[in-house]
Amino acid sequence: MNYVNLKEEAGRTSYPGRGIVIGVSEDGSKAVTAYFIMGRSENSRNRVFVEDGEGIRTQAYDPAKLKDPSLIIYAPVRVLGENTIVTNGDQTDTIYDGMKAGKTFEESLRERRFEPDGPNYTPRISGVLHISGGSFDYQMSILKSDNGDPESDNRYTFMYTTPKAGRGHFIHTYMGDGDPLPSFEGEPTPVTIKGDIDSFAKELWDALDADNKVSLFVRFADIATGKYETRIINKNV
Repeated sequence: MNYVNLKEEAGRTSYPGRGIVIGVSEDGSKAVTAYFIMGRSENSRNRVFVEDGEGIRTQAYDPAKLKDPSLIIYAPVRVLGENTIVTNGDQTDTIYDGMKAGKTFEESLRERRFEPDGPNYTPRISGVLHISGGSFDYQMSILKSDNGDPESDNRYTFMYTTPKAGRGHFIHTYMGDGDPLPSFEGEPTPVTIKGDIDSFAKELWDALDADNKVSLFVRFADIATGKYETRIINKNV
């Protein structure tokens, strides 16, 4: 399978929705993760990312304009020991609690389904990065309806145990704009990871549709030590 340019892939449609990228930096020394959110409605666009301990959470930019916090206010990133969890919803907490209790990433997600926002039934996309003893591996997941049928669940988990320098995977909620929004299809897209944290973040942010993008989180974690750098970009400032 060919690895495609992340900037081109992220900019392929005006509305990929929410997206997760996980991989290894170009020099092979950093575990890379990125998470972005987009919005079409005023409620969805009225958000920013803020730091919350070792993770982040979404917050209303203008609290007076917040109409419905469900599905838009949550912690996309949490850290549990050597594991960094990143998701597009409150299943972050489900995974955190499950793994803390000894469950696997996949087992923890068995408690959840796609989002109850018919007719879109937005997929729940999730990832977990594991850094230990100078090694790095990651998993990604998508929980989605069966072609828009709210009574049927499709559950997919993907494991990457030997990630290579300059390579990663990209998964997002929608194939593009539409009504209803078409859910992501297939495996996470193999993408190239280029540059340092600042150039990577800028390239990904610039690739996203100017009208619909809302916030971006990027983290580069040293595989040898676990120490990390984080960047947050908010359209609302």
